[in-house]
Amino acid sequence: QVQLVESGGGLVQAGGSLRLSCAASGVPFSRSPMGWYRQAPGKQRELVAAITPGGGTKYADSIKGRFAISRDVTKSTVDLQMNGLRPEDTGVYYCNAGGRISKTSDTLDYTASDYWGQGTQVTVSS
Repeated sequence: QVQLVESGGGLVQAGGSLRLSCAASGVPFSRSPMGWYRQAPGKQRELVAAITPGGGTKYADSIKGRFAISRDVTKSTVDLQMNGLRPEDTGVYYCNAGGRISKTSDTLDYTASDYWGQGTQVTVSS
């Protein structure tokens, strides 16, 4: 049974930082691509960042240079360090496990699997 448990959300002022963590179980973590998504009120869920088993990363254009995704195989966790937060970063952040990676010569894309966590709320005040 796949379980993904997110933590680390909260309320922060614009310009502040948060670190989200997702603890995974029931998946072959060392071989699983992982992703972070977010959903703002009234909007579709969107990919924020993804990481391959080998450490390759994919970031949404809107968060490049501000967020960083990392994974710890010894703990089966994937973290999202968020710096320089903006009000438009507000939303529920979801962890996804075992998605599909597609690569071209210069791009990497992540397509979500059906395995989701329950989400953690991030609210950035202006």
